[in-house]
Amino acid sequence: MKKKVLLLALLAGLMGGQSQAQQHSEQNHNKYLPPADPQVKAKLAQWQDIKFGLLMHWGTYSQWGIVESWSLCPEDEGWCERKGPYAADWFTYKKAYENLQTTFNPIKFNPDKWAAAAQKAGMKYVVFTTKHHDGFCMFDSKYTDYKITDAKSPFAQNPKSNVAKEVFQAFRQKDFMIGAYFSKPDWHTPAYWWSYFPPKDRNVNYDPKRYPQKWQEFKDFTYNQIEELMTQYGKMDILWLDGGWVRPFASIDTTISWQKTIPFDQDIDMARIAAMGRKNQPGLLVVDRTVAGEFENYATPEQSIPDHYMPIPWETCMTMATSWSYVPNDTYKSLRNLIHTLVDVVAKNGNLLLNVAPGPDGEWHDEAYKRMDEIAAWMQVNGASIYGTKPVAPYRQGKWAFTQKDTKTYLTYLATEQDTQLPVSVLLPWKTTGKKVKVKVLGEEKLLSSQIKGDFIEVKIAAKTSLKLANQPAWVFEIENL
Repeated sequence: MKKKVLLLALLAGLMGGQSQAQQHSEQNHNKYLPPADPQVKAKLAQWQDIKFGLLMHWGTYSQWGIVESWSLCPEDEGWCERKGPYAADWFTYKKAYENLQTTFNPIKFNPDKWAAAAQKAGMKYVVFTTKHHDGFCMFDSKYTDYKITDAKSPFAQNPKSNVAKEVFQAFRQKDFMIGAYFSKPDWHTPAYWWSYFPPKDRNVNYDPKRYPQKWQEFKDFTYNQIEELMTQYGKMDILWLDGGWVRPFASIDTTISWQKTIPFDQDIDMARIAAMGRKNQPGLLVVDRTVAGEFENYATPEQSIPDHYMPIPWETCMTMATSWSYVPNDTYKSLRNLIHTLVDVVAKNGNLLLNVAPGPDGEWHDEAYKRMDEIAAWMQVNGASIYGTKPVAPYRQGKWAFTQKDTKTYLTYLATEQDTQLPVSVLLPWKTTGKKVKVKVLGEEKLLSSQIKGDFIEVKIAAKTSLKLANQPAWVFEIENL
């Protein structure tokens, strides 16, 4: 009886819509401008093939277990809410927040352990926060003393104190593509939040046109710090720029609510930054998030998945738990949720950049390591349907996802909690161009008995195979024409 119900569920999955897919929230893909540089094109193609990466938000804010940077922002938004004994007065709070530099001491920091876990899970690239909006540098910048390597930081005496360099080296040794997250806005430097004026919101707190020398100071500061990352930290593949309100005024999309509130032209001369980056790192991918055009080599919908296939390069950045930064006792997404997310993203032509937040001691939650091991077990069996594949119509249909590589087509069924085992018979929603096919389910070497039935392929599942592959978050069928 259970097997019959599952067969009906498989068919119902085919007929159903994509009601749970979230609407893509970034710019219209028609604004995408493909790179002209052949080396950038080649790097982008390499990046699109590897599909799965790791993002890490980490800084002094982890010590308080609060949202990254945003509690400094004087906006009346939920994610900016200040808490704790200093919350009543913004100036007192900012001083206390920045004083975290003197106590932040992540003595369990071991990037080799992170790289090993991520590699085992099948991740192929890493993006690490070298500096978030608060301005605290997790690298040894000579242009500020607000950094983990400064003498005021107790971790400065640690041989691994240049955290970004250690992270990049550890992951580079595992053959990861390397990405540097860098926040364009900097709420610590007086070149952005000038002490002459109180900040009103996330934006620069003076008019750059009225004070061009101050703005030039900020542009040079930003350029110089990025140049450090592009020249002193080994081979770099991605410059991942956050803080999209720092942008030319002409690039503002007034159909997007947060962009409508940007009061000033905040052009930091991306052409100059990109040229410098690519001079030092040929083929560098530049991701100026949400600023459509020449310097957004791929789009980055945040915490959401487009509800349809997109023909441009894109990446969903999403948290493994609920928060970008460390929160004590955070709730982690289930393996089923994470695998379904990865499969859905890849079927629509995207990559998944999954965020894990280290704690104040320099370690991940045990739950994060557990999820990495669980993802690894699924990827070791089913990775062929992910890496190096291309989406193929109908891309996503109900509970099915479709990808192709060379002569093989992969149909992935996103199993519900009720779908504990494969049924004795499954109708695969694929219209083959040949008269005969070879079909197998990944995880079982033996070919399945198959029969073409119009727009479907019916396969028979042996009881032994069904039991062997029980309780999986997704099953992958591989089809090859004869």
